[in-house]
Amino acid sequence: MNTADRPRETVIHQSANRPNQLLGGDRELVLVMVMVCGGLAFSLASWWGVGLSCLLWIAAIAALQRMGKADPLMRHVYLRHIRHAPFYPCKSGLHAKSMETPSAWR
Repeated sequence: MNTADRPRETVIHQSANRPNQLLGGDRELVLVMVMVCGGLAFSLASWWGVGLSCLLWIAAIAALQRMGKADPLMRHVYLRHIRHAPFYPCKSGLHAKSMETPSAWR
């Protein structure tokens, strides 16, 4: 087979196709939790406040890692679900009432 007759192959690198994660969780959510826990530690300004912020940090990272392992794009799916919730009713079937398109979408 001639090289001109074969289909062209394109290499897709895994690093260009992978979602951005930090410490195993969604990057933006992890960074927000860093700011929240740091602000909590500095605002309480006591040893128990630092301990509380460390416990919150450990629990949040564990939850975000579990969420990132289940579905790395879960945050985006949830935000899209919230944005489109008024448009898609929770009813199915032939006789379900259809919704009007929101005026902001036109």
